Amino acid sequence: MSMTEATNQEQAPLFSIEKLYVKDLSLEVPHAPAIYLERVNPQIDLQLHSQAKQLEEGAFEVTITVTVTASIPEQENKVMFLIEATQGGVFQIRNVPAENIDPLLAVMCPNMLYPYLREVVSDASVRAGFAPVLLNPVNFESLYLQQKEQQAQQEAASATTH
Repeated sequence: MSMTEATNQEQAPLFSIEKLYVKDLSLEVPHAPAIYLERVNPQIDLQLHSQAKQLEEGAFEVTITVTVTASIPEQENKVMFLIEATQGGVFQIRNVPAENIDPLLAVMCPNMLYPYLREVVSDASVRAGFAPVLLNPVNFESLYLQQKEQQAQQEAASATTH
């Protein structure tokens, strides 16, 4: 390998998954076993958020956390079950222009983690004795663009007040 080849390899953009893991998982069935006698379809409430942090040069941790609350609206929102799960991943990102790192962490990495999170939530609801909870697909790109737009509006608003 010549010096130029070695230099080119060192400069080539690199994006890889180092590790995928369940970082946190909690399941509560507060009214078991009586809740299993209920014959109603629960109302499912979802809260989802992702975050990214740099671990070291070129290594980032990205996590997606979902909170699933299944409740019975007719009974003052009595909780059937609650699942909170965080799927994590360590990604290696090197030789990528700085402006491209943010979209990778906010869109591409969550897109890779989400199927694993869906499986964890589905498995947890089945193990709790309920029908599987199937999370709908999420468009992380549109969430990212909305977030960027909100940030731009907030910055514009704070610029006009000063």
